[in-house]
Amino acid sequence: MANEMLLKYGCNPNQKPSRVFMENGGELPIEVLNGKPGYINLLDAFNGWQLVRELKKATGLAAATSFKHVSPAGAAVGRPLSDVLKKIYFVDDLGELSPLACAYARARGADRMSSYGDFIALSDVCDVPTAKMIQREVSDGIIAPGYTDEALEILKSKRKGTYNIIKIDPDYVPAPVETKQVFGVTFEQGRNELDINKELLANVVTKNKDIPADKLEDLMISLITLKYTQSNSVCYVKDGQAIGIGAGQQSRIHCTRLAGNKADIWWLRQHPKVLGLQFVDNIRRPDRDNAIDVYISDEYMDVLADGAWESIFKVKPEVFTKEEQKEWLAKNTDVCLGSDAFFPFGDNIERARKSGVCYIAEPGGSIRDDHVIMTCDKYNMAMAFTGIRLFHH
Repeated sequence: MANEMLLKYGCNPNQKPSRVFMENGGELPIEVLNGKPGYINLLDAFNGWQLVRELKKATGLAAATSFKHVSPAGAAVGRPLSDVLKKIYFVDDLGELSPLACAYARARGADRMSSYGDFIALSDVCDVPTAKMIQREVSDGIIAPGYTDEALEILKSKRKGTYNIIKIDPDYVPAPVETKQVFGVTFEQGRNELDINKELLANVVTKNKDIPADKLEDLMISLITLKYTQSNSVCYVKDGQAIGIGAGQQSRIHCTRLAGNKADIWWLRQHPKVLGLQFVDNIRRPDRDNAIDVYISDEYMDVLADGAWESIFKVKPEVFTKEEQKEWLAKNTDVCLGSDAFFPFGDNIERARKSGVCYIAEPGGSIRDDHVIMTCDKYNMAMAFTGIRLFHH
């Protein structure tokens, strides 16, 4: 390991020179095993590593995240996959999956459109099943505490041998005070070392006080994900994985809508009509993902019109009607929702309910808390006030 690493350029090609280095004269906590990571790659890598490290600590399960532009497109722990999830994540042909591979399948599969060209972070040593899964996806790089020899060789074969592979020292502890410069001015703050645990969820303020153990874990996953998501942000979680992340919105309701729409798409992809789509042989994975996204959307005729569908599908699909979608969405329940700051109005709760949310964690502290609680009570939701904010910039 070295004290500094020169980069090709900064956020944009015109931003030169560019490097990362340790101001204290120590060694960088990373070793580049392959490729040449860039400025944004490393921002994604370091944020992603912190996220999966905390997920592993909080749950005891292997964890993975798929980062794009310094926010997670997906994050998950390694709970086993159902046959339906294996199919919508396109991993049903890979045989037996390790817990780590299950975690990455969930993280990548939550929002495949956003995960295109992701930077991956893994909590554990990368194994062969995970490497084989990553091998066929469009991805910029990976960070992990280690790699088995065979997994490393598989990953080195990506992108004509230029795939970015970073090994991080899992024992590295950063300084308690962090700095950054904006417009030539240095900012300094204490690192956000807040430990997210079940005790943070003890203050349940709704009439319904019942939050089962697995839902407490899902709420922790949502909060840890939000800790490393550009604010404002909201995160929907189900069965150990984020299913919708709304990042970087100026308005809280826009976060809730954006993340809710992503959660709805995740659920709609499990409908028999979508599972039954027959794609032409050798269709590229991104083209297939895009076709599914469009088929579910209001622009479905873009892939169903005569002259268009023939290049995508073997058989012309039936229209997935709004009535069918509404009926299917109503079956999605037991979803958990975290918010990085308080909900100012009950409209967020109304929107969350439409995506199956039954459990909520948010800081509380709005002058309209009573209205938010009342809206939760109307739908028998359980909501915990954490008392902590999770802004990240």
